[in-house]
Amino acid sequence: MQNTNPRRNPSARMLAVFIAVLALGITPAGISAASAAEFAITNKISIPGQGSWDYLTVDEAARRLYVSHGTQVEVIDVDSGAIVGSISKTLGVHGIAIAPELGRGFVSNGQSSTVTIFDLKTLKPIAEVPTGQKPDAIIFDPATSRVFAFNGGSNSVTAIDAATGKVAGTIDLGGGPEYAAADGDGFVYNNLEDESLVLKIDSRKLAVDKRWPTAPCASPSSMAIDRANRRLFLGCRSKVMAVMNADTGQVITTLPIGDHVDATAFDPETKLIFNSNGEGSITVVREDNPNKYSVVQTVKTLPRAKTMALDPRTHRLFLSTAEAGQFEVLVVGK
Repeated sequence: MQNTNPRRNPSARMLAVFIAVLALGITPAGISAASAAEFAITNKISIPGQGSWDYLTVDEAARRLYVSHGTQVEVIDVDSGAIVGSISKTLGVHGIAIAPELGRGFVSNGQSSTVTIFDLKTLKPIAEVPTGQKPDAIIFDPATSRVFAFNGGSNSVTAIDAATGKVAGTIDLGGGPEYAAADGDGFVYNNLEDESLVLKIDSRKLAVDKRWPTAPCASPSSMAIDRANRRLFLGCRSKVMAVMNADTGQVITTLPIGDHVDATAFDPETKLIFNSNGEGSITVVREDNPNKYSVVQTVKTLPRAKTMALDPRTHRLFLSTAEAGQFEVLVVGK
């Protein structure tokens, strides 16, 4: 007798699954694509005034977005999109770092070679700290409660005690620094774009611990970190994203991305890595496991929308650019 019970007949079971999939209107090859191809521009926040722009930073707890804009920082309510304030007199502003437990924020001022410390609640300046020449990327290291301002004009990094505002020390990097990430355990990583190197910096000793080549990635510009799995994600101007072991410096793999990448973000909950590209796209990469990665989507944005911040709570992305002379923040989500 012919076996028609799908539990006992493997062929019948496979056929039943295939029919069920067709009934849902999804082909087997399209299952993963359907779950990934959902990111798109969902909103645009217009901001008055002209001027250049650089990094954006999300304060997840306070629900604020900090946007660099010419000589000031615009502050936006992440959920409503309303402009709630600004931090002025930040000449040549590049980046914003947040220390929530201290109630302080830090702005790198490229033109004045200083860092402005401000109050997170009132947005009022607290102090101005001298740095090396043309500070650019800036991050907060929770392990040492220090802020690291990377000086593009003097190939160095200035470490600032976040609580006191005092300079803890300056480290010569031996090349032009780009973006950085802290592992939370006492090490800060930084790209040297002109040298195609990643530096592992001891944030307690204030010394360079390791120098790792990034080949086949050339000119690493952006960086994000998966702290749990000890992986660095490097956005490279050679149109690849490199995955590096944060303990050994081994380049595990590279994946193709768009042109002129300038920001990379990692979402620990969804295991997605986002690379924003100046050509007007975001390359979305999925971490299948710590050693395997897949490109799952290319999101169309706008030309020059190359800097980006992630809101881990809503999984939305924010990018700044100018369209028809109007400065605006793009909101990308599902």
